[in-house]
Amino acid sequence: MSKLLRVLGGLVQTVVTFVVLILLAIAAFYVTVFVVSTGAGLAGYDPSGDFVVLAAALLVVAALLGGVPFRGLTEAPEEENARDPTTGFE
Repeated sequence: MSKLLRVLGGLVQTVVTFVVLILLAIAAFYVTVFVVSTGAGLAGYDPSGDFVVLAAALLVVAALLGGVPFRGLTEAPEEENARDPTTGFE
């Protein structure tokens, strides 16, 4: 019974986290659309809504990918005979 409750608790936590992150992403997108539109207006441009949405989407995706930890891609393998990254020697 305890194992089932742990699994269900983990599932509920995952669903709640997913919903919160989706809501935050939508809010960030609306703020970014406002910033892009206002910035274009201040610069003297009058872009169509398509370009404003495209620019906002690219900025939001870049911000989301900027927060992804690529820890596994940058670490050297932990071996006894691993080379020293500063000298290149063992």
